[in-house]
Amino acid sequence: MTQPAPVSEEAAPAPPSRARRQLLRRLADVVSLPASRINAFERAMTADLLVEMLREADEGERLKVVRRIAPLGEVPNCLVRLFLRDELEIARTLIDDCVSLTDADLVACARDVDLEHRKLIAGRRFVSEVLSETLAAFGETEVLEALLKNATARMSQPALEAIVAASRAEPRLVQLLLRRPELRPSGAYVMFWWADADARRVILSRFAVARDLLQEAVDDVFPMAAAENWSDALSRKALQFIERRQRNRAAAERSPYGGLEEAVAAAAEGGMTRELAEEIGYLSGLKPATTAKILADVGGEPLAILCKATGLPKTAVIELWRSMKRPETDAEGRRTEALEQVLITYDMMAVDRAQTVLRYWNWALSSALTPALIAAIRDGDDEALDEYSAPQRAAMLALAENFGR
Repeated sequence: MTQPAPVSEEAAPAPPSRARRQLLRRLADVVSLPASRINAFERAMTADLLVEMLREADEGERLKVVRRIAPLGEVPNCLVRLFLRDELEIARTLIDDCVSLTDADLVACARDVDLEHRKLIAGRRFVSEVLSETLAAFGETEVLEALLKNATARMSQPALEAIVAASRAEPRLVQLLLRRPELRPSGAYVMFWWADADARRVILSRFAVARDLLQEAVDDVFPMAAAENWSDALSRKALQFIERRQRNRAAAERSPYGGLEEAVAAAAEGGMTRELAEEIGYLSGLKPATTAKILADVGGEPLAILCKATGLPKTAVIELWRSMKRPETDAEGRRTEALEQVLITYDMMAVDRAQTVLRYWNWALSSALTPALIAAIRDGDDEALDEYSAPQRAAMLALAENFGR
């Protein structure tokens, strides 16, 4: 056999090797043979040889090979690993066109590559729950957007919670989240606190459900719990969420104001004080953390929810607005747009649905605040989310900003 002549160091670079091109093509052809023509060991051996050549091949040569093997029903794993981590155009071919990629392939790739590769994976057809959870964990807004826009992606609840948390800093994620069928009240109600007015209306109209079915199902449990003097804490909390009555009758009997209407009127006349805020909360059947969150809300819609849920008239919304020195009219004497939006919220809500929202806030923002949860909020320990229940996770997300996170 004739040996090739040696090339001196000063010689010009050799033109692309025709033999290399043919060899890459032939090896790719062998890897692509059906199972009836090649066994698993032969395919693996050929793939190993092909990978070694591709490591030194130029981008055009790698692109030709990946286009050849992407449609295969089974691509050797060593080639998958190589191409998924390759230049974007090469990785795109495999991610978009290869149906045989497994979750293990894609999860491992997502952990090793950059943002642009993860965006490609997020937009791939039929993203699984495991893969969506991996992608969401990086918290990259562009990747999260691609994932939310992907109608074929399946979202796990941990993935949704991660995106809900990210939406606090990235408001454009809120509307995309609201389009996802997997979103549950636990995510929607906590996202309410940083959503804009339009998104808040969507949340209230979509997730503010009645509790009639629950009330009917457990109607006979209330006298049982009362006979036990409400001694079981777990059942007591659940029944407090379900029951029809919103106001705290015992608090009204002890109140120096005589009732909720009078306390609201006193706040409107003299301004909201800490004492009055706590009293309104107690009379409304709320814990202090929930009351504080409602009264401190910038948009004001929670005031409408509070009033509708407790049976207060529409004028009470204006009184609470006035109690916190918020402007009621503009320079031309017309009602401010902000107050108008709050009153519209009052009109659109039915009493029982408003109670559902208020009960969920009270459940999530107060009952869930254990010392461990507060420590996790303060430390910004996102990994600790898995240790808590749904209302506890909601509390962590909603109150994180109050702990300097």
